[in-house]
Amino acid sequence: MKRKHYGVRKRRLRKVDSNKSAEDIVSELKQASSTANPYREPSLKIHGLICAKCAREFEYRDRHLLTVHHKDGNPRNNPADGSNWENLCVYCHEDEHSRGLLGDYLHDEK
Repeated sequence: MKRKHYGVRKRRLRKVDSNKSAEDIVSELKQASSTANPYREPSLKIHGLICAKCAREFEYRDRHLLTVHHKDGNPRNNPADGSNWENLCVYCHEDEHSRGLLGDYLHDEK
């Protein structure tokens, strides 16, 4: 079974105004990154700071190690109730996505 790959738009880099201070640039980047995944914070609130796969619990200061995984593989499917999301630590998230690649590789080998 082939996996669907949904297109994710890439952001274009823009030139930085050299008259801005470093603090202004950092502030703009933080603001842009906070709106990049509007589902991240709601998912962390709904599902808690715990990995759904390995059950590792995270502190608030370590929440950057948790990622939001879309169960159906479609990053555009973001229901408000969080039913398509699960919080996975970076290690389990990598494992989840590499399983399909390994399976495809082994299936094509035969």
